Amino acid sequence: MLSAAIPAPEIVAPYAEPPLSRSTPDNRLLGVGLAFAAYALFTVQDSIVKHLVATMSVPQVLFSRSMLILAFLTVVPGPRLWRALADPRDWRPLLMRAALILVAWLCYFTASRHLTLAALTTLYFAAPIAVVLLAMLVLKETVGAFRWLVVILGFVGVVFAAEPTDMPSPLPVMLALFAACAWAGTQILARMISRSETSAMQMLMSNGLFSLACGFALPFVWVTPSLGDCGFLLGLAIAGASGQYLIFEAFRFAPASAIAPVEYSGLAWAFAIGWLFFAETPSLAVYSGAALIAASSLLLVWYETRALRRSDDAPLP
Repeated sequence: MLSAAIPAPEIVAPYAEPPLSRSTPDNRLLGVGLAFAAYALFTVQDSIVKHLVATMSVPQVLFSRSMLILAFLTVVPGPRLWRALADPRDWRPLLMRAALILVAWLCYFTASRHLTLAALTTLYFAAPIAVVLLAMLVLKETVGAFRWLVVILGFVGVVFAAEPTDMPSPLPVMLALFAACAWAGTQILARMISRSETSAMQMLMSNGLFSLACGFALPFVWVTPSLGDCGFLLGLAIAGASGQYLIFEAFRFAPASAIAPVEYSGLAWAFAIGWLFFAETPSLAVYSGAALIAASSLLLVWYETRALRRSDDAPLP
């Protein structure tokens, strides 16, 4: 899934994104609606990937998706973004984040060959739990008792969704969970670099690295796609790029606390699309795990929002 990185107001560049809109009830409602559409598109993207990797290699699918998104970035925001590559900056966080996203996508796409869409999406939603742990280890943030309780509740949900006693091989589940952890790492890095880099620049770096890395493997794994698969590849890029754009816009109109719960609409979309197009019927364990993971993350959103309001209401020293 996606992280919206919005630059701080003091960052000014020729490719800078528009400022955050003033928070009003109408704007918040628009933001929530945009997020709902974005997560639907992300699930469409996952379902197309699941279809394509049945006959094509994961590097080829990822290469095709990334090249099409780079073509999109050439038009919107256009040459100004590419010229901004010449500006001095610390490339290490950008490249590290792009590398982690690449690892996450490779693991996630590979796991999609063997897991139902519902189970795959449910396991990937363990990422917010991993963010809490990484924030403690990397950012040295304090993790109180309530956060630990939320992490434990989410872990129980992951165990339910993984169905460890009812799978021929644990590898797909491990890949999906590793992808979630890698994505959590990108969230931590986003906190560090979002004040100096635009979302468009991060998209450019990520998809540029994807194209280079997967391009090296392409001669060894290339399968000429059929005309139908070409249509699916185009649809994959459109769904991915549109979803990213909509989620970036959503965060401009609504606060993160309003957007975060909407992310779990992706579970409903995954269950519905899996049932309609892949004839998948999730087990009770997957439903139970999804409920526990969603509950744990929503509790975390509630707790963090409450803590933020308390800090805002506290008198200045």
